[in-house]
Amino acid sequence: MIRVTIAVQPRPYDAVIGHGLLGQAGAQIRELAGPRRALFVVTAAPVGRRWGKKLMASLRQAGFKPKMVEMPDGERHKKLSTVEKMGETLSRLGADRDALIVAFGGGVVGDVTGLLASLYMRGVDVVQIPTTVLAQVDAAIGGKTAVNLKAGKNLLGTFHQPLAVLIDPAVLSTLSDRQFRAGLYEALKCGVIGKPELFAELEKSGIAQLHRDSAALERVISQAVQLKAEVVSADEREGGLRRVLNFGHTIGHALEAESDYRRFLHGEAVAWGMIAASNIAAEVGVCTSAVARQITDAVLRMGSLPKVTACSRDIVRLLRSDKKTRNGVVHFVLPKEIGRVEIVNDVSEKTIVAAVDRLRG
Repeated sequence: MIRVTIAVQPRPYDAVIGHGLLGQAGAQIRELAGPRRALFVVTAAPVGRRWGKKLMASLRQAGFKPKMVEMPDGERHKKLSTVEKMGETLSRLGADRDALIVAFGGGVVGDVTGLLASLYMRGVDVVQIPTTVLAQVDAAIGGKTAVNLKAGKNLLGTFHQPLAVLIDPAVLSTLSDRQFRAGLYEALKCGVIGKPELFAELEKSGIAQLHRDSAALERVISQAVQLKAEVVSADEREGGLRRVLNFGHTIGHALEAESDYRRFLHGEAVAWGMIAASNIAAEVGVCTSAVARQITDAVLRMGSLPKVTACSRDIVRLLRSDKKTRNGVVHFVLPKEIGRVEIVNDVSEKTIVAAVDRLRG
């Protein structure tokens, strides 16, 4: 089992990574929270059907009397009305200020449940148990919670660190190839911004190989978690360094919003965003065309992506309302080389439009 500490103050916590960890989740949580806590598991139906019995049995064996709360599945339900409905459900079930909430699902479940935990009774404890690659390598780590608005992605949110993140790569066995691949784009992002050895491993590893090689998959997940832990520990609230984690997300979020969160999985939109950011970097001289091509090839080698059909001008308009835009200026995280990026805020609209146009080509 691998432990990675996220050293935020005043309460550092661990991400624990290991095959079979779901069956030990109850013991892990009891060690953190004690036996007396009222415990509520928030999940989506597909996760609850496949893995819920195993988690609930582990929690009961540890002395908890857990109650499962189901939320709607999918990005289009990542909105404030979902949080309100979940809060009403918790209240009916008797949740009080000592309640512990377990977020058991992918990135949407983790984000919505994290926001719910930060708001309910002005804040209750949460444990993240992510069940997708994307959530395990990125979304569950670092305490960022949010829901979407029509104007853009993740515009309503809080910072609310969990008590722990419990990562069991075994639960990824039931993911579709598309879902599995979408999460690996986020791992590839970690390679570009600070883990060149992770980028190299993903360059040479196929999706099928990672599906069947549990040691390689655990290694990829742990390296991505370590990178995110390092960044979050140094900059919990995105004052500076943490912004590098947005590589690929600036245009990626706009692509998601433009398609009303229906065309792309989050990781797929980030994949296109990484390609666009790499092309922008080459255009403005931040990196060489060879580096941009290496990143693009690594992304496309993983598999096909949904086509980009968005109008470039619509994407530029959405960028203006992105939470990474400050004083009307769009900030881009651009690669300098594999393992090193920089934040650039003087990219011309013409360059952005050209980069989005290339995605459609």
